[in-house]
Amino acid sequence: MLRIFVDSGSSIKQEEKEKYGVDIIPLKIILGDEEYLDGVDLDIDYFYDKLINDGLFPKTSLPSFDDLKNKVDAFIMQGDDVIILTISSEISGTYNAIVKLFEGYDNVRVVDSRMAVGGMRLLVDEANKYRDQPLDFVVDKMKELIPRVKILATPETLDYLLKGGRLSKAEWLVGSLLHIKPVIGFRNGKVSVLAKKIGKNKCIKYLAQALEEFDCDENYDIIASYTFNKSNIDELVSCVNEKYLKQIRVYDNLDPAIACHWGPNAFGFIFVSKK
Repeated sequence: MLRIFVDSGSSIKQEEKEKYGVDIIPLKIILGDEEYLDGVDLDIDYFYDKLINDGLFPKTSLPSFDDLKNKVDAFIMQGDDVIILTISSEISGTYNAIVKLFEGYDNVRVVDSRMAVGGMRLLVDEANKYRDQPLDFVVDKMKELIPRVKILATPETLDYLLKGGRLSKAEWLVGSLLHIKPVIGFRNGKVSVLAKKIGKNKCIKYLAQALEEFDCDENYDIIASYTFNKSNIDELVSCVNEKYLKQIRVYDNLDPAIACHWGPNAFGFIFVSKK
């Protein structure tokens, strides 16, 4: 049997584990003087209250690996294969740490997603299509999809990405000091400014048209991602060409591990391009 693990940077919720057929490795969230496990003992409403009203800037750290190793060892002992899908190695040390943890394991593959959040959901969906196939075949299918996954989102402010070290100061200056609303995504596994627009409305228009521009593949879900406030993503969906609406089946209020870097009121689409 194939077992799939994802870290909580995927924003797959604990209550969605059965739907996606995964085990979740919770990243750690440090909020003030307290440490939490992402998606386990940190209520998302409490998190946003501390972020917005108390001005606390959360920090993330690597997960505890003892539970992961025990679970993987138990699966291997019963003859299972294991895939561990992590948030991009360019923004977290999780991938490299897990690679070292399972060096020499013949039936374990650690996959660097080169992305985060809904993109990882799409990679899990792809793996689930081939669960009855050999381990390396499934891994190859996931890796083939990675360059086609597009993540495009607009944060309300770049301050959180800068503070969290996910965005360079030069890119922060471009977006903040010039009062330009950026469209953020992943380029070569790193968080980057992909486009610059003046005002939220122009960002919404760009994101809605991006489905056409990048030739969105109708065989995959479009994931509508947002942080804290759903009104922005609802406004974006209302501007989308009707032919794509049936693909928007997942609305994802991002888990704290990622939301702490994007800040509240961010919104965007994650989808698969034909190109």
